[in-house]
Amino acid sequence: MTDTPLATPPCRVSLLIFDDIEVLDLGGPYEVFTTASRMHQRLAPGSKPLFQVQCVARTLAPVRARAGLTVLPDADFASAAEPDVLIVPGGVVDAAAACPDTRDWVARAAQHARITASVCTGAFILAAAGVLRSGPVTTHWEDLADLRPQYPGLDVREGVRWVDQGPLVTSAGISAGIDMALHLVSRLAGAALAERTARQMDTPWHPFP
Repeated sequence: MTDTPLATPPCRVSLLIFDDIEVLDLGGPYEVFTTASRMHQRLAPGSKPLFQVQCVARTLAPVRARAGLTVLPDADFASAAEPDVLIVPGGVVDAAAACPDTRDWVARAAQHARITASVCTGAFILAAAGVLRSGPVTTHWEDLADLRPQYPGLDVREGVRWVDQGPLVTSAGISAGIDMALHLVSRLAGAALAERTARQMDTPWHPFP
């Protein structure tokens, strides 16, 4: 499935970052969208960047990811541009899901975004923010049993890499987050660019969930 192309590139992709974020949940989609933009310009020299990617946090203070990697936000909640695509990675999400400022920003950003997606336990943040309320979703296999009772209105699926509800997309885990991001590139810019991006990243792309 390919969406109607955005009228004026670049497509703004915002990735929420927070303390104890899973590094590859962030890095996988970040690499997919930035590589896709680079491949687009290689195929169409002189064209505008297709995707503009920013990491957004509650404040501009450094974020300490799970396992200790430090990430510097590009913008905070007050200064971030409204996204066309919002991606919420996973990790240890309890504090982020409980933070009123984080929930409020995610809810506002999702209202504007054309597509809102989660990687792994990022689904808990989307649910806490009221963005995920019903319908099929997924998350990391270890967390399926927790998501079901916490949010009984959701139809929690297992054995799938991602679930696409159109404007809402959830993925199961780290490698599934990369596949999901390639799926979003395919939706927004066509399968050929998604395939070229996967090839450039030297990663297999599983185009079906």
